[in-house]
Amino acid sequence: MSAPIELTELHWLLAITQSIDVGVVVFDRDFRVKVWNTFMENRSGVIPRDAQGRVFFDLFPEVDRTWFSKRVENVVTLGTPSFTVWEQRPYLLRFDNYQPITGQEAFMYQNTTLFPLRSTNNVVEHLCLVIYDVTNVATNRRQLQQANVELQKLSSTDRLTGLYNRGHWEEALKLEYARHTRYGNVSSLIMFDIDHFKKINDTYGHPTGDRVIQQVAEVVRQHVRDSDICGRYGGEEFTILLPDTDKAGGRTLAERLRQSIEAMVVEHDGKLVRFTISLGVADLSRPASEYKELIEWADQALYASKHGGRNLVTVHT
Repeated sequence: MSAPIELTELHWLLAITQSIDVGVVVFDRDFRVKVWNTFMENRSGVIPRDAQGRVFFDLFPEVDRTWFSKRVENVVTLGTPSFTVWEQRPYLLRFDNYQPITGQEAFMYQNTTLFPLRSTNNVVEHLCLVIYDVTNVATNRRQLQQANVELQKLSSTDRLTGLYNRGHWEEALKLEYARHTRYGNVSSLIMFDIDHFKKINDTYGHPTGDRVIQQVAEVVRQHVRDSDICGRYGGEEFTILLPDTDKAGGRTLAERLRQSIEAMVVEHDGKLVRFTISLGVADLSRPASEYKELIEWADQALYASKHGGRNLVTVHT
């Protein structure tokens, strides 16, 4: 009476294998396919009859044969399952993604399990590969990560100019000062503001004043290096932290900025606005008890430029 029960149970198992929403592939030690379920048929376009007896790598030439064969040997030798997750390897088999919610993804993200199948004599003669579609999970995770990146960017960026806000660049200055204290690196700081900015706002209106500030920020971006930290100090005042740059290098950049701004015309709502900037430069070539002293020195140099007639660069000495 046991044989019919075993056949019935086998029939059940085959029915379950065909119905579950995961890929199931069973192959022998020569990688010849023995079981190929409905999931695999639907995703690959290969029907079970055509998959039977085919070498797994012939069906999926994109699979790294050396890597996958080594993985199989480890499973056979250790007698334990092996896993891959999408964070490390987005997919094992390149399947198109047909999920309605995550349809923007070009392929199906996959987790996989590879485990040994022992015969009645306890020898591993076959292996089972299970493929899980985790596209929804991967997409949600990636969107969350992107959202966190955007939130981090928003928390450190001045909304009007796209430059760093005061909190971010001041933290960067703290780190640069710590590096200077430990290794002796010389860094410089440029502080500048827009001359007679209140008059611009009063004459042309605040929207035009905002446009002037945005254009100044764009000029700054065009002149600095990737390693420089550019920020808005507040209102019409800006800062540029120049790592590994002394005050002579800072003065050179400041003068270029001054000349570029002086030659620029900002057009907004049919209005043409010309303006200048005043700049102060300081560096860490002299002893400082804390990072804020560099801000004070650059601010003092800026103050000297304002009182010297504006549209000037002054280096703190």
